[in-house]
Amino acid sequence: MLPQLDLRLLSYFVAVADELHFGRAAARLHIAQPSLSVQIRKLEHTLGAVLLLRNSRHVELTPAGQVLLEESRRMLADAERIVALTRDAAHGSSTRKLVVGFQANAAAELTPQILGAFQSQFPGVQVQMQSFDFTDPYVGLADGSSDVAFVRPPLLMQDWLGLETLFVEPRVLVVSTSSLLAGQPHISVEQVTDEFFVARKAPQEWRNFWLATESRHGEPVRLGAEVSTVDECFEAILSERGVAFSQSSTQRFYGRPGLAFVPVTDIPPTSLSIAWRTDVDSQPVRDFIDTARAVASLRTVPHAWAPTG
Repeated sequence: MLPQLDLRLLSYFVAVADELHFGRAAARLHIAQPSLSVQIRKLEHTLGAVLLLRNSRHVELTPAGQVLLEESRRMLADAERIVALTRDAAHGSSTRKLVVGFQANAAAELTPQILGAFQSQFPGVQVQMQSFDFTDPYVGLADGSSDVAFVRPPLLMQDWLGLETLFVEPRVLVVSTSSLLAGQPHISVEQVTDEFFVARKAPQEWRNFWLATESRHGEPVRLGAEVSTVDECFEAILSERGVAFSQSSTQRFYGRPGLAFVPVTDIPPTSLSIAWRTDVDSQPVRDFIDTARAVASLRTVPHAWAPTG
């Protein structure tokens, strides 16, 4: 008899496989780490296969785990689509739903332009905007909870991930107005290596990008706080627990008394991309991508530029 696969356990496994860290995966799933470990062992027992090799410092996928990861993502995305189609049929609705994942200010000023253009062209598709925190840089695509998403690379490329840059913008340093850095016309990373930083609770590559570790020339990062959302980040800065790098458009959407935004001269910019699953065939997703591409070509985001080539 074939073992019965629990979609919940598969979603837990995908989170651990994405993070390669039980603590971060548990935080992302909002469950206790010991409980997550028990659930993964239960899944391994059900399948009769070791999926993860782990010790106190390291987690890695076994060959069996790699296979299960790829298939789990497909199964979870299919399950999400089946649920949506069944609910539509039950309510006798011909309206299709498109879940658009985003973080923070999404695509900045392009967001309402893209949504407005899409709804004008495709009124039969109901768009649902779904917010995700820093623990999921894939913004719901990995587990199928979003159909298409606004994301900020760098992301570890997956065989199911489609990605296209819409625009690029500088990064700035966000500090408290009481900081001596607040009055600077611009700063370099070298000037702030002694500062405490607010880190994002996120997979290592994404976390490191927003700490600008590639521009520190080996200097260690001093951490003052770890956060999951933009609001938590700014509260940590306002309480003087640290400073943080962010995209320049953050100032226009999240500027508030007590915060200062200082241009940074020597770190690479950040890109905003539209992302989707290449293993799910969806006409609304293709239409949304085309709409986003067309709107972005107008380059209407202040201080941003479209990619070339």
